[in-house]
Amino acid sequence: MITEYIDVAQVVLYVFWAFFAGLVYWLRLEDRREGYPLETDNPAMVLPLNILIPEPKTFLLMEGGSIEAPNYIRDNRPIEATRTAAAAGSPLEPIGDPMLAAVGPGAFADRADHPEQTTHGADMIVPMRVATDFSITAGPDPRGWEIVAADGKSPGVVREIWVDRSDYMVRYLEVELADGGVRLVPMNMALVHDEVKQVEVASILSEHFAHVPTLKAPDRITLLEEDRICAFYAAGRLYATPRRLGPVV
Repeated sequence: MITEYIDVAQVVLYVFWAFFAGLVYWLRLEDRREGYPLETDNPAMVLPLNILIPEPKTFLLMEGGSIEAPNYIRDNRPIEATRTAAAAGSPLEPIGDPMLAAVGPGAFADRADHPEQTTHGADMIVPMRVATDFSITAGPDPRGWEIVAADGKSPGVVREIWVDRSDYMVRYLEVELADGGVRLVPMNMALVHDEVKQVEVASILSEHFAHVPTLKAPDRITLLEEDRICAFYAAGRLYATPRRLGPVV
């Protein structure tokens, strides 16, 4: 006992409360390094820093270079869409071809334009002609099978499989189109039908395959290219046909 009104247990309790309050405050600061400071969309402006925004910290990137966060770097790409109302947060309506507007389900982040790397410094996602130590042991090998789009037509055949060297799984199917072009299909957008030797891609029509974003290099895919390709197929879920855009009654 310290005094007749204060004892050691009471002091320890107060110290714990102070420590816990400080810990919560620190955690709330640190979780604001990404996506902050906040911004409004109408009018478009970044809100000023406040007491709950931490001081910038420099992070070293695995591929080299560094970045400070939080920061005022914002994605200033033009939006191919128009507001449906003047109020902030109103839905955007695509301008022109909605499959190419890069809004809604077709929006993608402006990620780094270089391939993701393994811990050993090799490209993480590559075709099996590069990852020669990979083989298909679970499920059928769809190479040589037809791709069937949402309209029931076949734009081409599966030519190769792209694998993830870190997670040991299939990431993309490489499709050779009838005109000789090559496009990738995300594996989670494909349904393999072993009984008929076909791969179904229900998110887009056969005519849309010609507009799937292409790669700069035949055996490498960058983070930006991954986002663009996946966003295109996601856009098809809503915009591929007019029927998908309306409400389901």
